Amino acid sequence: MNNLIDGRAIAEQLHQETAARVAALKARGVQPGLVFVRVGEDPASRVYVGMKARMSERLGIRSVTHVLPESTTEAELLALLERLNGDAEVHGILVQAPLPKHIRHQVIYAAVAPHKDVDGFHPVNVGKLMLGDTTGFRPCTPAGIQELLIRSHIPTDGAEVVILGRGEIVGKPMAAILCQKAPHANGTVTLCHSRTRDIASHCRRADILIAAMGVPLFVKADMVKPGAVVIDVGVNRIPDPAAKDGTRLVGDVDFAAVQPVAGRITPNPGGVGPMTIAVLMQNTVRAAEMAAGLK
Repeated sequence: MNNLIDGRAIAEQLHQETAARVAALKARGVQPGLVFVRVGEDPASRVYVGMKARMSERLGIRSVTHVLPESTTEAELLALLERLNGDAEVHGILVQAPLPKHIRHQVIYAAVAPHKDVDGFHPVNVGKLMLGDTTGFRPCTPAGIQELLIRSHIPTDGAEVVILGRGEIVGKPMAAILCQKAPHANGTVTLCHSRTRDIASHCRRADILIAAMGVPLFVKADMVKPGAVVIDVGVNRIPDPAAKDGTRLVGDVDFAAVQPVAGRITPNPGGVGPMTIAVLMQNTVRAAEMAAGLK
C-alpha cells in the first residue's frame, strides 16, 4: 500500500531549506553553533547525539559535544551550562536525555538560556507554546509531527486528534500545538494516558491518531478508524531471536496490522525520527538568526 508518510523525504526538504539559511548567515560572517551535552554512556544517547552531530556538520552548523562522566554532579553540569550560555559562538544548547538519576532534569532544562534552548524545554518556551506565542522554541518531535501533517497535506482544522501518552517531550506539547487557534492546528484534541478508561474507544474516534506512550505494538487494527492518519512516535526494543543481537526496534503501532486500515501512516523507523533532527537544525539556525538580529 502506498499510504506511507515518508519522514525521511520530508526531513530532506527541511534540510535543504536549512542549508540555504546557513549559507545566508555565513555570507554575513555568522556560523550557527550547536553544543551537545551528554552525561554518562547510555547507548541510545550516544547514537542520537552522533546522528545530530553528523547532520550539523553536513548542514554547515558548527557542533561541539561535551561528554561528562556518569558521576558528574548537578552543580558541575550547571557550571558548564552557565559557561555555554555566556559563549557568543554558541547559539543552541541540547542536553541529551536521559540524565543520571541524581541530576534533576527540570533544574537542568531551566538552566539553559531560553534563547539557546533549541530543544524547547525551558519553562519560558513551554509557557510561550501554551500561550500560542510563536517567538519561543517548540519541542522538536511535536513540531516535526506538525510539519509532517502540513507537508503531507493532512488537514487538522476541526479534526478529532487523539494522542496516546502525556509525556513532557511529546504528548503534552503535541496537544498544545494542535489545539491552538492557528493555521495547521485547530484540532479537537484528546490526550489519553495510563488511567484513561477504554482507550480503544477514544482511538476509534480519531481522524489523526498519534501514539507516543512507549508501549510496543500497542495500537492494533481494531483500534483505528478506517482512513485515519496514524503517527507512530514510539521507539521500543523487544526480544527477537532472529535478530543479530537478539532484539529489534518497534514502534507503539502494530504497523503490519494497522497499515491496511489507515488512510496515511508513518513507518517506523523512517517516519517521525528524521523530522525531530530536522526541526532541531531549524531551531538552531533560527537561534543564530535571532542572535544576529535577523529574526
